[in-house]
Amino acid sequence: MLFWLAGLSVALAQEPVVAVGVVISQTGAHAELAQEYSRGLEVWRDEVNASGGLLGRRVELRVLDDSSDALRAGPLYARLIRDENVDLLIGPYGTAATIIAAAETERAKRVMVNGAGPAAAPHTRAPRYLFQSAVPYATYGMGALQAAVDAGLRRIFIVSRDDLPSREAAEALRSAAAAQKLELSPIEVYRPGTLDYAPQVAHARAAKAEAWIAFGDVRDAAEMVKTFKKLDYAPPLFFAQGAAHPRFVALVGQDAEWSLGAADFDPHLDALARAFAKAYMAKWNMPPGLPAAEGYAAGCVLGAAVRAAGTFSQEAVRAALAELELPTVLGEYRVAPDSGAQIGARPRLVQIRGGRPYAGTPLLPYPQWDERALIK
Repeated sequence: MLFWLAGLSVALAQEPVVAVGVVISQTGAHAELAQEYSRGLEVWRDEVNASGGLLGRRVELRVLDDSSDALRAGPLYARLIRDENVDLLIGPYGTAATIIAAAETERAKRVMVNGAGPAAAPHTRAPRYLFQSAVPYATYGMGALQAAVDAGLRRIFIVSRDDLPSREAAEALRSAAAAQKLELSPIEVYRPGTLDYAPQVAHARAAKAEAWIAFGDVRDAAEMVKTFKKLDYAPPLFFAQGAAHPRFVALVGQDAEWSLGAADFDPHLDALARAFAKAYMAKWNMPPGLPAAEGYAAGCVLGAAVRAAGTFSQEAVRAALAELELPTVLGEYRVAPDSGAQIGARPRLVQIRGGRPYAGTPLLPYPQWDERALIK
């Protein structure tokens, strides 16, 4: 019996694995958020292995550290391909690192799932082997625009924080609104740390804006609401990207009511998200945030493509990723076949009601300040 057990142990140790390579910032400025991304991938790995692996082979993550330096991503992915002999690749954390990494993986004709590069830039040159599972920045205002159109609102006022994600979202929204021949003012750009939005309110009033759509963080959204109340201003539709964040209600209390926001990941909104959140909590003893969901979704997309291909051949997996349609914790994975850019997933439009984000049809108009009652 002991001899048989020893032989079994050797056989299991020699069983081939599926090596999945990924470069993740384990040190430096991005380490905290990138750790969540890595933990989401580990939850995916554990689930795959518990269900028999990928095509019957156990998944093993090979993780290298770029020290939060995007320029190191390319050489590290080259190392994963050349020295680590990985079978599959998942992209690094962040858009800049993804751009650098993709140059190397395209040269090597190796498939990579872009799990945490939400900007359009990695896909503008129509890469052949790069496929985006992250929610693109350009989609963050589309739910608000549709709500405005559905409500018959035509005068759109766009406000953007001066950073890449916000500017990209604002420009995409402006293009979409122009295509529908809506009335538009120039995009109002503000600096990070702005506390007073009186100039923007004055411009919105002069333009007779019907929908205020703003891109920035949760603190920006809170300061906008404070300015609105101070100036007794209430446009028929108020959307601020950061209003979906749990801290928004904590920052402004009941004044948060009826605000619209964009929820890129909410662990309570559907069955997939709830199951992932439960597994993540069980493994890490903390709730998952967006980076964790991005890592998990990237793994799920890659695994589904391998199963659809029935092989680890790069060309077969590439073809499967181009055609795959898959529900994920971030929404539907579906890409443009010519660029690999995500066209399926987008944030959910939510409205704060009773102190909580509500994902159903929003109630409009945004109430005037003298029409509001205290919530008991």
